[in-house]
Amino acid sequence: MLTMALLVGVGAGYGAVLFRWLIANAHAFFFDTLGNWLGFLGRYYVVVVPALGGLAVGLLTRFVSPEAQGPGVSSVMEALAVRDGRIRPVVIAARPVATSITLGSGGSAGREGPIVQIGSAIGSVLSQLAHLSDERTKNLVAAGAAAGIAATFNAPLAGVMFALEILLARFGLVPFTSVVVAAVIASVIGHAHFGDAPAFAVPSSAAPNGWDLPIYGVLGAAAAFVGVGFVRILYWVHDLFANWAFPPYLKPAAGGLIVGLIGLWFPEIFGVGYDSIETVLFKRLTLTYLAILGILKILTTSATIGSGGSGGIFAPSLFLGAMLGGIFEQLVQRATPAVAAPSAYVLVGMSAVFGAASRAPITAILTLFEMTRDYDAILPLMLATVISTLVARQLFDESIYTVKLSRRGIDVNAGRDLNLMSTILVNEAMTSIEDMVTVTPDAPLLELAQVFDQTHFHGLAVTDQRNRLLGVVTLSDLERAQAQQRMSGEVRDIYSRKVRTVFPDDTLEQALRHFGALDVGRIPVVDRQDPDRIVGLLRRGDIVRAYSHAYMDEQARLAHMDRARLEHRTGENTLEIRLQDDHRAVGKTVQDLELPSQTLLASIRRGGRVLIPRGDTRLEVGDVVVALVPEDQETTLRSRLVGREGHHPSNHTRNH
Repeated sequence: MLTMALLVGVGAGYGAVLFRWLIANAHAFFFDTLGNWLGFLGRYYVVVVPALGGLAVGLLTRFVSPEAQGPGVSSVMEALAVRDGRIRPVVIAARPVATSITLGSGGSAGREGPIVQIGSAIGSVLSQLAHLSDERTKNLVAAGAAAGIAATFNAPLAGVMFALEILLARFGLVPFTSVVVAAVIASVIGHAHFGDAPAFAVPSSAAPNGWDLPIYGVLGAAAAFVGVGFVRILYWVHDLFANWAFPPYLKPAAGGLIVGLIGLWFPEIFGVGYDSIETVLFKRLTLTYLAILGILKILTTSATIGSGGSGGIFAPSLFLGAMLGGIFEQLVQRATPAVAAPSAYVLVGMSAVFGAASRAPITAILTLFEMTRDYDAILPLMLATVISTLVARQLFDESIYTVKLSRRGIDVNAGRDLNLMSTILVNEAMTSIEDMVTVTPDAPLLELAQVFDQTHFHGLAVTDQRNRLLGVVTLSDLERAQAQQRMSGEVRDIYSRKVRTVFPDDTLEQALRHFGALDVGRIPVVDRQDPDRIVGLLRRGDIVRAYSHAYMDEQARLAHMDRARLEHRTGENTLEIRLQDDHRAVGKTVQDLELPSQTLLASIRRGGRVLIPRGDTRLEVGDVVVALVPEDQETTLRSRLVGREGHHPSNHTRNH
């Protein structure tokens, strides 16, 4: 495995060298050679150049490799989740060419996503040639991604963390070893060709003092809104292009035309934008100009990638973060003149925006550190990036890499070890105060007995008139009072005043510890801000129901991923049909159905069980039949199972 990782590192390292050479030469061709040919247009030739580049990319992605469009990271994550890490060899050649054309012609995107896909494709192809297992293939895919980042950005630590945090989302000795070996080898190759200088030269600055940190925390929160806004606008523009009734291979040309029109007046938005970032690091631009550049970068990146261009989102995220940091520094300077160096805010903004967009704070922190090697900024960098990631998670569920996948029903976390109890909050399972039955301390015990008899509950919360929690009274308390002939008393005489409580935002895993330690059947849920105010009651039955629902949801996600893998490996569609009492197949055995020749019944879900169909398996009402079927035999299969030719009721599911 180490030998394979070494080969992946060599391949990805030299792939990165070739990739950067292609970008440089593509830029020279489009803006020098082609610019001279279009000299009759004067300065307006820059409007045409991105459109021509978009046309070339559209033709390439349409007729050669559709995987070469978009950011690239999402395609790798899809390959890991659905195809066990298998990527077509054509990607190794098509992706660098497509991205080089996009960036070389002025498209507003980055090279991080494409180099991840190039390195991952190299790892995948080598593992397929060696006939490695699915798990080892995934490890080499991640190793290739790490190697690509390490060589391209001179950032081996960031490459390793990107592979483990974003692609594999797990840490283990075997994947860690493979990823590290590949990243180290690729980084050595990168050093030999690109030198050892950091990606950004940063002005010297003093380490921040403790009073600066709250200001950086505010910057982190602001970066979350910028990062989430970037994600939403990008996919909103993507949807506009996707729904546009226009030839798909011409859409990147239209996106390029938009970029060209904007770049005519604001050339800073062309390409990856690193020169503009260094400008902001070393000298101050006006606040208005920084804001304009940030807004236009969002629009041009969305037009480039959303239309089907080829490029990543890392560089645009850094650009947006730099503009935000520059704006924030000027606003703080006006309020508090004695602030840190402007470059510190720019660096922190870059890391925080990327962390918010990618939901990968460790990768963001290490990447910016390695690209600048400015240790003085590490503390505010860490604080702001973590805050931006947390706030972004509250604003939007998906990262910029997973939005596209989740829309297609692909859950990259499906199948990974998951403690469901740690994913369910108490407020999602509890019985709320509005639906609870409570008693007051002055309630007679005879009345309490009637309540227990009518509700069949074994415990009730004792509250005052303002829903203030006083304690808990149980059926056992009442039975003891009855045995002691004290039924003439009130609830206040028997209820327990010292009770363990939980908060609504606790997880069920935390709550279960209280149930086990106290051996109780219910726990009051109180407001975290006002622990005396009861907001609900968590019973053992509530936990069982919540877990059952979460388990069924998780099984549905796993089933969807299994269908996607099955379709990929067989090249056929999967069809799900839930049998109803009037369907033809009900009561028949599989061998009686006379299925089409190329159709395979994969499974039958019956209740909570999954059956493997045999010839003598008899179908029942409620069975969910899952079949693999060629598209031209789908209608025939429906007729055999349902009995109504061409009928597509709502409980039939077709997957492609």
